[in-house]
Amino acid sequence: MPKHEIIISADVPGVDEGLRSFLRKVIRTALEVEGVDTPCEVNVLVTNDAGIHRVNLDMRGVDAPTDVLSFPMFDLQPGDKPTEEDADPATGLVPLGDMCISLERVHAQAKEYGHSNRRELAYLAVHSVLHLLGYDHLDEGPMKARMREREEAIMAELGLER
Repeated sequence: MPKHEIIISADVPGVDEGLRSFLRKVIRTALEVEGVDTPCEVNVLVTNDAGIHRVNLDMRGVDAPTDVLSFPMFDLQPGDKPTEEDADPATGLVPLGDMCISLERVHAQAKEYGHSNRRELAYLAVHSVLHLLGYDHLDEGPMKARMREREEAIMAELGLER
């Protein structure tokens, strides 16, 4: 089992060790289910709507808040996995990418969809990991369907299915 490094920073209150531990478990499970066996590093920023709005504007030129943003380091295709050649020689870890999650959106969407904040947070983290691994949902067809299928498989592994 590879030792993935999940670095979580937060600029909002309420991100305690329990939440950090849960996020690490979710991200590691997603990587495991996807068969990523090279140790990876994933950076996570937990913020609010204003924070994610700033990141969205700065990084993507989109002047709006959103629920989750993903910034992959590699241009992988769905099903591709990072390899040891991609690892940073200094750490031995593959810098898979960064994700940014709005805790405000987590709470609002959990309420809207009628499930727990934990489930919504897990779903957004899983969704982001899949983006880091090359999955996308730009079309309404096979790409989106394949990504949804992988999300559901990982959520089931976590015991958080719909």
